[in-house]
Amino acid sequence: MHRTHIRANQPWWRINWREIVEYRDLLWMLTVRDLTAVYKQTILGPLWFIIQPLSTTLVFTVIFGQVARISTDGIPKIVFYMSGTVLWNYFAGCMTQGASSLTVNTNVLSKVYFPRLIIPLSGVLSNLAHFTLNLVMLLGFYLYFLIFTASSMAPRWELVLFPLLVLQCAAIGLGVGLWVAALTTKYRDLRFALTFLTQLGMYATPIVWPASQVARPAMRILLWSNPLSFVVECARWMLAGTGTVTPLAAMVSVSVTLILLVSGLLVFNRVQRTFVDTI
Repeated sequence: MHRTHIRANQPWWRINWREIVEYRDLLWMLTVRDLTAVYKQTILGPLWFIIQPLSTTLVFTVIFGQVARISTDGIPKIVFYMSGTVLWNYFAGCMTQGASSLTVNTNVLSKVYFPRLIIPLSGVLSNLAHFTLNLVMLLGFYLYFLIFTASSMAPRWELVLFPLLVLQCAAIGLGVGLWVAALTTKYRDLRFALTFLTQLGMYATPIVWPASQVARPAMRILLWSNPLSFVVECARWMLAGTGTVTPLAAMVSVSVTLILLVSGLLVFNRVQRTFVDTI
């Protein structure tokens, strides 16, 4: 007979990973719930997760590519904008669900015990399903331009490491989301500011413009301090062989990602023990 021991006054810096593994069935159930809840009472269902990045890409192509004529470093405009949009949407989805994991589920969390970290982790997995749909669409456009047009794209062998970029993207979204979830229990203003800050963050990341446009050293430091800048730029470098990718940028990006993730886990673990008393 399996027994779960709930111990009081555990150190806040200790995360019981074994317990999370034991609740893997609940993790899967919450992931399925998130996916089915989104599709309920919709006519197009999962197609919405293809329509959204596609329409965003077309708008970016017209406004930034045709009207503003911002350089795409020789990459076909649709591939350039869509590659950034798909990765950004995955980050934003993980962050948003992680940020609301405590406040939205207060009724359940105050009555039933299970590892609180299960909820933001389920958001990472459910958004991974959406990301997969978007990635298939991106690969379709990419292969078309690569095979049927005179594109100068030259995919690199490092493309086999693309899943590591997806993993880093999830880690950044989870880390930021856990920070926001912990702070939102006391400062509700973050709920209203999150959407606005997310939009600002997208334009501060090389989604609609290439990193090669940043020439000033001070601005380049600011650029690479955003870990998603390297993720997006490296993805384009893998796909097209064009991009501003350096070992220093990779080191800074990975370091900031680890700091965000580890600190987010620790802060979330500390707050989730007593948040019901303050929410």
